[in-house]
Amino acid sequence: MSGQSGLSQRELQIARSYAGGDTYQTIADRLCIAPSTVRTHLATIYRKLEVSSKHELATHLNGEVPQTRSPSEMAAVVSELALSLEEAISREKALSEVLRIISAAQGDLEAVMPLILTYALELCDAEFGILFEYHQDSRFLANHAVGIPTPFKAWLDDQGVFAVSPETGLGRMDELRKVINIIDVKSEAVYQTDDPLRYATADLGGARSFVAIPMLAGDHLVGAFTIYRQTVRPFSDDTTRLAQMFAAQSVIALENARMIRAIQAAHS
Repeated sequence: MSGQSGLSQRELQIARSYAGGDTYQTIADRLCIAPSTVRTHLATIYRKLEVSSKHELATHLNGEVPQTRSPSEMAAVVSELALSLEEAISREKALSEVLRIISAAQGDLEAVMPLILTYALELCDAEFGILFEYHQDSRFLANHAVGIPTPFKAWLDDQGVFAVSPETGLGRMDELRKVINIIDVKSEAVYQTDDPLRYATADLGGARSFVAIPMLAGDHLVGAFTIYRQTVRPFSDDTTRLAQMFAAQSVIALENARMIRAIQAAHS
């Protein structure tokens, strides 16, 4: 035992790393364990040390006496950590399943992309999602969609490959090559300009909160992974990071399909 209120050496290592600012993923990578296992250890650590936050954990590890918690308060903390653990396990299972599907699909994007979007919508609590293919010069094609309202889908189908203005979410994502998180698509000035994409997104799709994530293969932009909520419910940083993981899986699927087509062409 470590002497820190009965923590094991592994628990103490995780506690110090987490209190020092490391994320679950960073700790998991360093120790060669799953992020959900890190969460399980932290739940035990919090219970043993009777702390309820990262700040209190750091305070305890520095030898200071934390605020005393009642049994009911500690039970609430442990319950919250258990819920977070369940959510983490669900995410890991979904991502593992997506990777399995990508591997088994043999480059069949029509089979893979809807499943990736479906998992993303479920775990990110969003109503619909679109995967846009990038065609240079701020032009995009809506290649795959799940849950999209029929009027918005019809509009995108009619457009084919279309150019976006720099004020739109896709336009800003193209220029900056970073995640664009819009709290309310109707509150931005571009909505008042009758921009066709913003009109279609808000009025035909009923979208309010929106995230556009660049799909990058190295430094090359290959598309945009977008998810939408139809009420004003901004996407949190945690949710956005989760969506980025799904965007990364989409890039893997696209690259897989490209390599398979190249191999098939070489042997034809």
